[in-house]
Amino acid sequence: MTFSIEKPKTNLLAAVKAKIDGKTKPIGALGTLEAIAQQICLIQQTLEPTIQNPSVLVFAGDHGIAKKGIVNPYPQAVTQQMVLNFLTGGAAINAFCTEFDIDLKVINAGVDAELPSHPNLIDLAIARGTNDYSERPAMTSIQCQQALQSGAQVVADLNAQKGNCIGLGEMGIGNTSAASLLMHWATQIPLEKCVGSGTGLDVEGINKKLEALEKAYAKHPIADNARVVLQTFGGFEIVMLVGAILKAAELKMTILIDGFIVSAAALMAIKMYPTVKSYCIFAHNSSEKGHQLMLDYLQVKPLLQLGLRLGEGTGTALAFPIVRAALAFMNRMASFESAGVAKKTTSKN
Repeated sequence: MTFSIEKPKTNLLAAVKAKIDGKTKPIGALGTLEAIAQQICLIQQTLEPTIQNPSVLVFAGDHGIAKKGIVNPYPQAVTQQMVLNFLTGGAAINAFCTEFDIDLKVINAGVDAELPSHPNLIDLAIARGTNDYSERPAMTSIQCQQALQSGAQVVADLNAQKGNCIGLGEMGIGNTSAASLLMHWATQIPLEKCVGSGTGLDVEGINKKLEALEKAYAKHPIADNARVVLQTFGGFEIVMLVGAILKAAELKMTILIDGFIVSAAALMAIKMYPTVKSYCIFAHNSSEKGHQLMLDYLQVKPLLQLGLRLGEGTGTALAFPIVRAALAFMNRMASFESAGVAKKTTSKN
């Protein structure tokens, strides 16, 4: 599966900057909001950008290694339990999406349990969890391809319904471990700097997790190919996230990236197609160890610093009002000319 992802054209850049600088404010006074407005103007190729039918997509899947209980303090059954919590409206992501009027969809990428039918659940399970990558690759090449295609199709369907902006989240006990391995491969940052507490490991637990992941990484011949590495260590939810990011960029949508795991998926997507980064807005800096290093590697500045490490797409839901505010000033704020306000005068020497 291949994607055609163009870098946004810059032919409107001068006009965008002129419109931003012509608003009734000192130049640069709206800070990051100005950068967001400019980015989305270029993505949409317009001086009047809009957010239409925004959605948060939460991809859920289980990881074979989590059955051993070494890399995760919570039992694997929590993945299923949290998905049910999403469907009954009881999670943080539900509260935030309801508050900010954002549609929420949960995608079963590969939860190791039966899930009930629900209007907000999209059942695309590849299998009931991945293989244990400490023993063999997490999935087959065919399964990896299926996951990429499934994630891409979810986004294509939303775009067909006039959606032009998505926030991405995840749920999967053990998925910080997979994300750490992907980060280590993509950045060559030492694994010990990529591995954190996940859902709450203590220092001893983190050390055991690191040891297990070092052994798992050493077990496999590491290819210079992002898809093969995803197949080796990824979760179905992470690979679907990669597919979703690639398709959204191909369709010229604005993509809000959540915390450590979704950022790892974005990192892999960018490794495959570097132009993807132009379509991504990184919502926040997670307190999960390794996330700041990943953001530094990507040379991106997140919108929020709230000490979050929940996942679920919560950071993206909280970032949506900021994105909307950026477009509100772009579309509604008066210019110096229209408001009859004098511009800054140039000093005379």
